[in-house]
Parts: sequence; structure tokens; C-alpha cells
Amino acid sequence: MNRRRAFTLIELLVVISIIALLMAIMMPALSRVREQAREVVCRKHLQQWSLCFVMYTGDYDGRFMPGIDEDWATGRYSWIYTLIPYHNTPEIRLCPKAPRTIEQGGVLPYNAWDVSLTNPNDFSYLKDPRYKIGSYGINWWVNDSDGTSGGHDPANRWRRAGQKNPQTIPVFQDCGFMLVRPEAQDPAPQMDGEFLWSYGGGMRRVCTNRHHGGINMLFMDWSTQKVRLKDLWTLKWHRTFNTAGPWTPAGKVIHSDWPLWMRNL
Repeated sequence: MNRRRAFTLIELLVVISIIALLMAIMMPALSRVREQAREVVCRKHLQQWSLCFVMYTGDYDGRFMPGIDEDWATGRYSWIYTLIPYHNTPEIRLCPKAPRTIEQGGVLPYNAWDVSLTNPNDFSYLKDPRYKIGSYGINWWVNDSDGTSGGHDPANRWRRAGQKNPQTIPVFQDCGFMLVRPEAQDPAPQMDGEFLWSYGGGMRRVCTNRHHGGINMLFMDWSTQKVRLKDLWTLKWHRTFNTAGPWTPAGKVIHSDWPLWMRNL
């Protein structure tokens, strides 16, 4: 008579150990693949935004919108409002790494902004609540406006597309608020996520480790690419932006000058 042989306890423990070992080997790889997929989706969103900007500037003789500072009470000149007719997918307002506001359970620094909370009396025209949140922001310096804000010189604005070396001019990017006004002297944030709480923002609204040491950006040539955080100061944010860097006269950033959280990025 044939007897069915059962596994011994030792054999079961060996099998379980092998499975656990394989899981430990595979999990980091799966995590990297998942993060890479989110980064790709983020870039796809920015590519869709590039079409919105191309269509808008094409309709207005190459000019960008006047800018939110022109009519803050209604916001009707901001990109939030002016680009609605050019797309019907509010989902592209959110980076997959920052899909929820803090009120929705988002965690610093991977959270979206909600403009209706920042300015509760504004943007009442945005009936669909999905249009009030986002995790991308415009480069304030591209706006076509004569308005001033916080001492920023309006003469430095780009105002319209078609500038020289457009591949160096940021238009739209991962951001802690709906807009950012970088200046060359802006310091790096002392901690990841500090950009969310500083009025005016400076580099603190975009310098966050959202995509493995960098953020995704849309440039004025309508290309998208990932930019390393330390390279944000080398971009031509506005007409007189000093791309040499704020730390030394020669533009060479000493490693120890970076905040601790950025030194190995």
C-alpha cells in the first residue's frame, strides 16, 4: 500500500524561508518600478499641459495669461481659470506622488495644494472642486503682466513664448502651490517640504524630493524633463536670473553649503 508522504516541519520552514528571501529580494525592485511608473505618469501629465499652453499662447499671439496678481479677487486671469477651456481632464492637475491635500490625508511633502483653502473668498466660479486642487504650479515670471508683487521686478517677466534658449526657461512644474517666484538668491529649504509654508515661496515651493532627487518640469520649448534639485538654480527662471548660483561668486556650490537632506541627492 502506497503511503502519502507529508512535509516535515523543517521542510516547511525551509520553504517559508526561501519564499521570504525571494520576497525580500523582489520588493525593492517592485518598489522602484512602481516609483518609476509614477514618475512617467507625472511626465505624461506635463506633456498634456504643454498642449494646453501651446493652444492658449497660439490663440493670444504667443502671450501667456496676464497672471493671478492682476485679479486676485476672482482669479480669472490665473492659469487655473484660463486653461480650463483647453482641457477636460482635472486629473492631470495632480502628480501621482502628490494626489491628495493635507485635508484629504496627504502627507508632507507629498501632498497637493487647495487654492480655495488658501483663499476661501476667491475662486467661487470653480464649481467642480477638482479644479481647485493641484500639485503643479506655474513659473510666475512667464505671465504677461505689469503688476508687481513682493518687490519682484515685472521687467524680468518673459510675457510670451518663443524666447531664446527656451529649453532653459521653466513654465510649469511640480510645485507646492499654484505658482512660484524664484530668485537667484533664494536659499535651499532646510528640510524637505518647507516650501509649503513660506509666503512668496521662492525655491522652497519647487525644491522638494518628489521624484528621487528631482522634480518634473515643462520648459518653454514645450519639452518635459526631470531636473535635479541642485540644478534648479541653473535654470533661467526670469530675464536677469543669475544662473551661476547664490553661494559663491564663481558659482561653485560647496558640498557643505547644501542643507543636510540635499547633500546626497
